[in-house]
Amino acid sequence: MIFTHDTEAGLAFVAALADTAPGASDSGDDELGDPAQLARLLDTWKYSGRRDGDERELAEVRDARTRLRGLWLLERDDAAAAVNDLLAEARALPRLVRHDDIDWHIHATEPDAPLSRRILVEAAMAFVDVIRYDRMDRLRECDAEDCEGIFVDLSKNASRRFCSTRCGNRMAVRAYRARTA
Repeated sequence: MIFTHDTEAGLAFVAALADTAPGASDSGDDELGDPAQLARLLDTWKYSGRRDGDERELAEVRDARTRLRGLWLLERDDAAAAVNDLLAEARALPRLVRHDDIDWHIHATEPDAPLSRRILVEAAMAFVDVIRYDRMDRLRECDAEDCEGIFVDLSKNASRRFCSTRCGNRMAVRAYRARTA
């Protein structure tokens, strides 16, 4: 394990959220097109707390998605400043919580805070560990030339290059075809 469980889960969720954007999604479309798509994403990731399920919340989460995609690609010092800004804006107050089937972990917002604020703060808390451990190199962009996906590389030797097996296979086929042409 490179990071704590909640940090790894937080980073994986940020990547999944970011990869709903056009150009990064499997479909190529915005996969947060309506509140039902957002609800499915949150259910898949077992995201707890308040959900309004309306268009306003969806727009706020899309804005958070854009902000987190940008944070993912920053250099360490710039990422630290951005994380501090996120935590200050939310007046985050870290505390240990245990809920559902998840043992003690850190939350820094109330469960009834707006969804986009909880997403941003939980992401910021995950980034705190990445920055402290000086592991920004584990936050990657997909090497596929036609993909804008991002991912957290949790491989032992930090060798992962693609956001998905689909992208890796697609690029391998292209390389094979180029070699045999």
